[in-house]
Amino acid sequence: LLVFTHRHIVGLIEQNVRRHKAGIGKQAGVDVVGVLGGLAALAGHLSVGIISSFLIYATQFARPINDMTSILTQLQSAQAAAARIFALGEIEPETPDEDRPEIEVKNGEVMFKDVDFSYNKDKELIKDLNIVAKPGQRVAIVGPTGAGKTTIVNLLMNFYGVDKGTIFVDGQAIDSVQRDSLRKNFGMVLQDTWLFAGTVKENIAYGKEGATDEEIINAAKAASAHGFIKRLPNGYDTMITEDGGNLSSGQKQLLTIARAILADNKILILDEATSSVDTRTEIEIQKAMDNLMKGRTSFVIAHRLSTIRDADLILVMKDGDIIEQGRHEELLAAGGFYANLYNSQFEDVVA
Repeated sequence: LLVFTHRHIVGLIEQNVRRHKAGIGKQAGVDVVGVLGGLAALAGHLSVGIISSFLIYATQFARPINDMTSILTQLQSAQAAAARIFALGEIEPETPDEDRPEIEVKNGEVMFKDVDFSYNKDKELIKDLNIVAKPGQRVAIVGPTGAGKTTIVNLLMNFYGVDKGTIFVDGQAIDSVQRDSLRKNFGMVLQDTWLFAGTVKENIAYGKEGATDEEIINAAKAASAHGFIKRLPNGYDTMITEDGGNLSSGQKQLLTIARAILADNKILILDEATSSVDTRTEIEIQKAMDNLMKGRTSFVIAHRLSTIRDADLILVMKDGDIIEQGRHEELLAAGGFYANLYNSQFEDVVA
């Protein structure tokens, strides 16, 4: 009886562990019943048959409760998914703009003139914003989270209309031209890389329709990606899994930079392009980005301020306003918000 009870208790425990590992789980009360019942059987107060029956009944009693819990979890997931679907359906489609002219971007000059904007009409985000980015200039936008950095990019690409003021690209108001023609003039390298299932060559060539092999290779070389591509099993014909799962974060970012170089847009948007990589990889990506930005008007959004020290103009934003602007050395010498932000990052590194 002692051996049988011991084996029964051990079996229950092992079974419960296996179920926990499989994600099924079991009520702790069943374990307690098994242990206390085993002790009671050893003392002669209960038989093993009674304990086994009790455990079976307890398990049968708990099963419907577990099923109900599982159903409630699925219902909550379905409710959340339905809410997203309904929210998507409530989005107003963009108004047709086929009657507008296509924009011609030759130089890449960008100007925000007296721009006001807010996502929520009850809470103002950007007020009286004025920015001038000259052709070929590198403009860095820095500031705390929620300051309005990414909002500027959304406005520039006309994803949202401004409440007041005008945004000009090469002297043309962006709300008077076709949106598709405007957005085709922007090259983007974001924090979250986007690659599709296909060859390395196909992913780079996505930046330019009808690109030749020579153009693709030259773009990869300019992006410092040619070296690691040649080391892949099939070089440029190596298949990439969905979202680049068989590549490192740095390699995926270099491919997106190569894609942007191939596209050869006059205006670039770099949004936290090095924030998800280590310091050594960041240096390599930074070199590729320098090649990418040559001769192009660039807007660089960065939290790592060490990456934008060479910018021609740094805009420091806070609560939707530009509170400081200038070059890196000028802003440090001023000892204002930017200087505190920059020094705090290096204090964190030293600590």
